[in-house]
Amino acid sequence: MTVQVVFVHGIRTSSTMWRAQVEHLRERGNPVTAVDLPGHGTRRGEPFTLDEASATIDRAVRDAAERGPVVLVGHSTGGLLSIDYLGREDPPPVAALVAASCTSLPRGPALATYRYLIRRADRLPDRGMGFTDRVLDLTLPPETRPDFGAGGYALDTQHIALASLSDLDLLASLRRIAVPLWFVNGQWDQLRINEKLFTAVAPHAELVIVPRTTHIVTAMRPRVFNAVLDVALTTIEASS
Repeated sequence: MTVQVVFVHGIRTSSTMWRAQVEHLRERGNPVTAVDLPGHGTRRGEPFTLDEASATIDRAVRDAAERGPVVLVGHSTGGLLSIDYLGREDPPPVAALVAASCTSLPRGPALATYRYLIRRADRLPDRGMGFTDRVLDLTLPPETRPDFGAGGYALDTQHIALASLSDLDLLASLRRIAVPLWFVNGQWDQLRINEKLFTAVAPHAELVIVPRTTHIVTAMRPRVFNAVLDVALTTIEASS
């Protein structure tokens, strides 16, 4: 049975952020599902809740699992939600997890500071999108630059989504994850803050650090990230 892949995007962006990975895996012959979380992408206007975010992942995973083993891949907020989902006491049908740019507990001063900066940006006439676009123009290669915002930005959802993340007990979830697990971080990613804690709680996890890369490792270094996906898929293929 062919390994299936389910992608879960990060805060503000949408399923379009995975275009480079979707193209790579389809060329490889692996079916792909890239979800839009509530309030994001094609679902902007819907309220964001943790229950519906988890249900969105669950629907995609269970549908894919009917056709083969599932590798779940999440970035940033999507990675945190995927850890929470996979770490249930009754584990879902997931064969492996690739969690990118998400080794940080979403609470305390770091989260408060980030939310403060977003609130300040919201007061600007363009809600800070001019600055966001300049940063993306400088850091992302032309091949992936359009993908990150192609589905629109969930500016009205981000505050609720970020606040809700503090309800997740990620360490408990990590302790329950028994399937192969990869953490993938950019060298300069600010969300590496709890990296040592995450790898200590999940000692079987592989940690991949991508040099000279910031938070958006999937789009900034797509070929490197795709190579990590190849490792994950080959691992599951060899054990199936």
